Amino acid sequence: MPRQATKNLFSAGWRSVREAGSQRLAITVFLLIAALILARFSWNLPFTDNAERALYDYRSYILAEQVEQDDRVLMIVYDDQTLINLRKRSPLDRGLLARALRNIDGMGAKAIGIDILFDQPQDEDGELIDALRSMNTPVSIAYAETATNSLDIQYQQQQFLDEFMAQLEGSNAYPASVRLAESSGVTRVWPTIEEGLPPLLGRSMVESNADDAHLAMPGYEGAIRYRKPALVDRPVFTTLQIDLFANDELLAIPEVRAPLEEQVNGAYVLLGGDIIDYDRALTPLSGFDDDAVAGGARDVRPPGIEIHAHTIAQMLDGARLPHPSPLFLWFFAGVVVLAAGLTALLEVKSWKFIPLLVAQLALFIGLPFFLHARGVDTYLFPSIGPALGWVLAFSAVVSAARAAGAVQRKFAQGALGKYLPQSIAEEIIEKPELLALGGAKREIYVIFSDLEGFTKMSHAIEPEMVAKLLNRYLEMLSAVVLDHGGILDKFVGDAVVAFWGAPIARPDDADRAAQAGYAMWQAGETFRQEVAAMDPDLPKIGKTRVGMHFGEAVVGNFGGENRIQYTALGDSMNTAARLESANKALKTSVMASQEIASRTSLDWWRPMGSVVLSGRSSPVALFEPAPDFPREDREALAEALEMVVMPDSKAAGLAMLEEISARHPDDEGLRALIERSHNLNEAGAHVLAGK
Repeated sequence: MPRQATKNLFSAGWRSVREAGSQRLAITVFLLIAALILARFSWNLPFTDNAERALYDYRSYILAEQVEQDDRVLMIVYDDQTLINLRKRSPLDRGLLARALRNIDGMGAKAIGIDILFDQPQDEDGELIDALRSMNTPVSIAYAETATNSLDIQYQQQQFLDEFMAQLEGSNAYPASVRLAESSGVTRVWPTIEEGLPPLLGRSMVESNADDAHLAMPGYEGAIRYRKPALVDRPVFTTLQIDLFANDELLAIPEVRAPLEEQVNGAYVLLGGDIIDYDRALTPLSGFDDDAVAGGARDVRPPGIEIHAHTIAQMLDGARLPHPSPLFLWFFAGVVVLAAGLTALLEVKSWKFIPLLVAQLALFIGLPFFLHARGVDTYLFPSIGPALGWVLAFSAVVSAARAAGAVQRKFAQGALGKYLPQSIAEEIIEKPELLALGGAKREIYVIFSDLEGFTKMSHAIEPEMVAKLLNRYLEMLSAVVLDHGGILDKFVGDAVVAFWGAPIARPDDADRAAQAGYAMWQAGETFRQEVAAMDPDLPKIGKTRVGMHFGEAVVGNFGGENRIQYTALGDSMNTAARLESANKALKTSVMASQEIASRTSLDWWRPMGSVVLSGRSSPVALFEPAPDFPREDREALAEALEMVVMPDSKAAGLAMLEEISARHPDDEGLRALIERSHNLNEAGAHVLAGK
């Protein structure tokens, strides 16, 4: 995409944000920083940490490698059947362990690990110590201390354990830590390496074998790589009962010893418990009900010995999972916030925006899955946080843009509101195409007003006073137009042009226009009184005259792309202007054509005959708004005007007009009507002077 096109995609949104105001910008910056922190530290925040751990466990489960049985590690265990046979549950029988160790020692194991804490005395201790001191195979013995395993061992137990281990000095038996790193009760990572604490049991075993010592992954504290069995009935690691190795008579049988020796030879042998509700731990795989769990082949909580088996297999495979650096995590969080902000600034159609939004969220949530599948340690790699951070950053920028948009909208409404009624201004802001460049033929209601004698008066007073009076006058008449839902077309000096019916037509436009025309005349009278009260020395202000008409016009934006004016063009505009001008000869103030009067629901019109306006050939039937004129006189007036156009009844009609006028002696418009009725053309209309 060209650079300029890319710039244009964001320019409008960025301009909106910049115009949001300093307070809103400060809030936006604060929210963006919060989004950055959320995207970076969601593993450490109380409202997202559990979600991050749950998602990590889920990807660990679905992406865990399915493997055949791993013969490199053998687990020899005390199980519940062993305890039943011994009739002893705790502590685990050490005499049985001693006999098993002596037999295993001659079977070629690479190393032996004992996941049993010898933290309290037992009658068979001497036998066990003798067996351990005599071992040729390296033996790593479970060790713990109160400083790091306070829940598993107390001070007295620590004392006994240390004394027990002291008796093995100089032998091939070494202490090894059995501490597991649990987070929210789940073992996901290797424990931290603590000064003074022996190496982890699995690491100790691998280090004790000269051929594999280089595989011990020194210093590694990352995620444990758990694997799943490929077959339900064949777990990842072979498990055998310790009873088999402690029975000397049974092992004397070659057919029994040979297969057991085959499994021990070349393997890392772990001895410990696989007992219900004893030394069991949750792993990332524990929360999911796979086939092995459902079939009873695997407990949802594996024994601790199995976790050590996974660490040994991980070391033998060299699976030292790389972990993204803190710098990369900050970079990733920054990309999330930046992407959200840029997306919020985009000026694109919604159908393009939605796929972009979905793609980004899928990327931020899916990246940890991709990295995990590629062998990267994604423990503490944010996944939920970036998605939520994206939403927060996006919302912050959109909110700022909308706040600026609201300011701009308010300004636009205010600007349009000087020419358009509020409701129409709002609709035009929502649908700018209503004011597209060009015009369309519409039927509209037009008003043209003029202030009598203002031009002459403006030559007699100071320009500053002219401006003051003109502004006040136009303000009053504009308010009338807008209050009645009209469009202010233009000001021509002191003349006001307005129309109804475009760009939006409403059913009551005729009533609105007629009422506005009458109210403009009233506003003009109020203005005259204000000026008279302001300064008695000012020249006398004339009256406001108003012409109203309904007809076709071309309405739209005319001018050019850089400067346009929304206006109406056509004969209907000219007719309204001529009706306004005709008021002077008609001795009236407000005059409407039959075309507009007949379309209103107002019951205030009195007929004022027909005239041929200047510049026109066809007569126009006139109606004057007269809300205070009696209904019976309006009806009589209509009847009289019908009579005067007929030769046979003209005299009677004129007489009736005289009678009506006599009841309203101050009505100059009626006197002028009578005078015109004496001089009608063949069409029954009076031709105004200037025709």
